[in-house]
Amino acid sequence: MRKSPVDIDKQNTVIHIRGLYKSFDTVAVLTGMDLDLYKGENVVVLGRSGSGKSVLIKLIAGLLKPDSGTICVAGEEIDQLSPRALQELRLKIGFLYQGSALYDSMTVRENLEFPLVRNSPHLTHEEREDTIREVLENVGLSQSIDKMPSELSGGQKKRVGIARTLILHPDIMLYDEPTAGLDPVTSSDINMLINEVQQKYRTSSVIITHDLTCAKTTGDRIALITDGKFSREGTFEEVFQTGDAEAKKFYDYNFIIDT
Repeated sequence: MRKSPVDIDKQNTVIHIRGLYKSFDTVAVLTGMDLDLYKGENVVVLGRSGSGKSVLIKLIAGLLKPDSGTICVAGEEIDQLSPRALQELRLKIGFLYQGSALYDSMTVRENLEFPLVRNSPHLTHEEREDTIREVLENVGLSQSIDKMPSELSGGQKKRVGIARTLILHPDIMLYDEPTAGLDPVTSSDINMLINEVQQKYRTSSVIITHDLTCAKTTGDRIALITDGKFSREGTFEEVFQTGDAEAKKFYDYNFIIDT
């Protein structure tokens, strides 16, 4: 399934990255990466395992510091912010971890209530309850509000993880391998949910994946990492309908469901 067009404001850059370098010990991971994310856009970052995809979104979220280069998020240069200012900026960013990162000892309701209590203490109990139920309805899991994470399937855990990121109404969503470990049908459901989130919440998203079906379904623009920087960028067809050997190799090792 191809991505339906959405309204993207190319006059409004929400993430601006230039000359980004990051190494660990003697291993260079990112080697001069440039990227812009526009308001209302889903950008899919593709790359092999170990290519630096997850490092990139951790840098965007301020969880890692770059060796050099510039990362501006919502007009703020990430590595120049004080800890308090960085924490305030992170409230605008929803981060879906690969493993969903739910608290095993809490129910779904309690997992969603936790960020509200911490970041929106002015809300009444009734307002928190209404917010939790609304966001669960938006991800199709109203009936699971009192379940424990151990009672949920992998796809349901992903949905709860997305709900928890949405509960503070972030402007930016960062998805780390959202379909990893899921069967094809559940993966398709998650891909559709990512697009619904983009439409309902007007989010701008960076989606990290090596799943080409996910990329084709959710990406308004695709960026392919090769040797620590983006080697190709554009629509799915522009990136892969090419004689570029690296792009062809990446495509050939993936299974595409084309409908």
